[in-house]
Amino acid sequence: MPISLPLRRLWTLDKFAYSLRVFIAFSAALLFSLYLGDIALVIPLFLGIIACALSETDDSWQGRLQALLVTLVCFTSASFIVQWLFPWPWLFALGLGISTFTLIMLGAIGQRYATIASGTLILSIYSMINIEQHGGVDADVASRQLLLLAGAAWYGVISVVWCVLFSRQPVKQSMARVYKTLGEFLILKSALFEPVRGVDVEARRVALARQNGKVVDALNQAKEMIFRRLEGQRGSQKLNRYLQIYFIAQDIHERASSTHYPYSALTEAFFHHDVLFRCQRLLDQQGRACRQLAKSLLLKRPFDHEQSEQALADLRASIDNLSERGKPEWRKLMRPLNALADNLATLEAQIASAHNPDTTSDRGDSALYDRSPSSLLEAWKRVQLNFTLGSPTFRHAVRLTTALMAGYGLLQWLDPEQGFWILLTTLFVCRPNFATTRRFLSQRILGTVLGLTAGWVSISLFPQPSVQSVIAVVAGVTFFANREKRYVVATASITLLVLCSFNQVGDGFDLIWPRLFDTLIGSLIAGLAVFFILPDWQGRRLYREAAKTITNHRRYLNEIIHQYEEGKQDDLAYRLARRNAHNADAALSTLLTNMLHEPGHYRKQDADNGLRFLVLSNTLLSHLSALGAHRHRLLEGEDDAALMPSAKRISELLDQLAEQLDKRQLVAPLNEPVSELLTQLDESGAANPDEQAMVMYRPIQSQLRLITEQLAPLGEAANRLTRTSTSIEEATRPNASV
Repeated sequence: MPISLPLRRLWTLDKFAYSLRVFIAFSAALLFSLYLGDIALVIPLFLGIIACALSETDDSWQGRLQALLVTLVCFTSASFIVQWLFPWPWLFALGLGISTFTLIMLGAIGQRYATIASGTLILSIYSMINIEQHGGVDADVASRQLLLLAGAAWYGVISVVWCVLFSRQPVKQSMARVYKTLGEFLILKSALFEPVRGVDVEARRVALARQNGKVVDALNQAKEMIFRRLEGQRGSQKLNRYLQIYFIAQDIHERASSTHYPYSALTEAFFHHDVLFRCQRLLDQQGRACRQLAKSLLLKRPFDHEQSEQALADLRASIDNLSERGKPEWRKLMRPLNALADNLATLEAQIASAHNPDTTSDRGDSALYDRSPSSLLEAWKRVQLNFTLGSPTFRHAVRLTTALMAGYGLLQWLDPEQGFWILLTTLFVCRPNFATTRRFLSQRILGTVLGLTAGWVSISLFPQPSVQSVIAVVAGVTFFANREKRYVVATASITLLVLCSFNQVGDGFDLIWPRLFDTLIGSLIAGLAVFFILPDWQGRRLYREAAKTITNHRRYLNEIIHQYEEGKQDDLAYRLARRNAHNADAALSTLLTNMLHEPGHYRKQDADNGLRFLVLSNTLLSHLSALGAHRHRLLEGEDDAALMPSAKRISELLDQLAEQLDKRQLVAPLNEPVSELLTQLDESGAANPDEQAMVMYRPIQSQLRLITEQLAPLGEAANRLTRTSTSIEEATRPNASV
């Protein structure tokens, strides 16, 4: 195998470029220190590099340069404020509290600002550690603070230059991630077609909903990457190509999410025939084709999807065979079965076009929605909206501020050696919700123990400073390569870096036990803070998140109705409504996952209620997606045009359900309006009873019926959420005021 292929594959890894930048920065800092003959310089330089790398945002090179300048201004201010206030503990504690609260609240403006704010807090604590290493404030400490900023600036320069040279590589990787997650979604979706009795369909639906969240997250990341690079480069042919690939991915997601008929009914009807196996095999092949497409995009290799094309032909032959048999009990199922095959055929064409989007027709409206604030006033309004106890950002700001001030007070009281590691641990472990905090807490402690063990072995076996410096560089790169997906490995690596680096200026063995105890104390503070200080128990927000989900589904339905009335257009309004519906569904899934990791008496008394609502909501979304997949302009005399009043009535009922759920009111029984709607749908467009059997299963009418049938179960599930959310709030009320 030629050596170029492994190198190309290595280049396609998400974290390779990130790790390579860090390696260059660390190596240069180490060589600079060796050149000056003062190995101790690596500590402030390394800390500055780490803080800046953690603050890195994804942007065009112009945007990254602007973000770097803002980051360096924040870093400089924080560094010297820490230095000035360090001799006065009470003033320092007050400044620490004010700055922490302010920076966390500024994160409400957007993810870019949240990342910079987090990095500034990290550098503030690194500044404390830098000062502590020299026993106070003097001229030497001031120069070390400048080295801290120099390390940050050095990495920032590398980051900007890298972005100039390889600006489109992150876009390519993000699009590959989209198609990879889409492939996993299609493979999971294919399991729903498996004609086997006795399987847990609800569990498969939950797994599909969670994978849908990953697809939505990947699409959102890809959209942000493309949008930031399109600013000022709208005419770039390559960027426009990625934009077309992104739009095709959205269309694939809509069709992949769609459900044309209850799979249980199809299983019962065709249990002894191969048609559902054909559907399953085709969808599975299309999922594998999406994964292959992801690799083709990264490696610029040919894309072969002949297997899925053959699977489609086999499915068509199987449906034709069923039609020829002409059994009366199958008559009403042939239309949805053909609609399913048509949808899969279109899906196949979309997958094929994604590899060569230049052959697709012009989409017209290719605008992307800009979620960043357009002015300082809008940014301030976003912050103002979060000044409420109901805001998770405000709760986290209060919680983290209190935790850091408590940690600072404790280290002043105990006066432990290397005490500022307590604050650093608290900052990294204390997260916006209990489930995430608990996960990071346990992983932080385990990673620290492993890192201290590895550090003890390293400085024992390799006492040479140069070898320890190399180990520190390797550990730093390993930290950045693993910090998002393997936090235990990342924590162990950064601990190893600290031991090897600090052993250059003192006795690293003396740091082992203080670092372990500081980690335990900082983790304890973070755990107590997230449990007692304005705890953000997910069960309390479940009913509101559920209401938001239904509201976004209703808006999606309204846009679909508009498309049927005015004609199919993939405009910004439609794409935004569709994306918001999927975002809300993914947010509900994430909330439920977090809720299930909370303590039992703070969790929903019946956690199945939330999962049942998620399944119903996801099923509703799948029927809306099917309705959207078939959208076209309905002519005035067309039979399906008579269905639009019923569709608008469904929207009204969804609005009513969402409003009552948001107010935590019991939803009025929907059985009667649902029954009336079903009667209207059955009668709409049927000229005589003989035609009704054929009319009943037209795609639009069929989907509206399926959507209507979800309303009553959704109302019942909403009432269960309302009752249990009330009881859980009463049970946890004493802790809410702490």
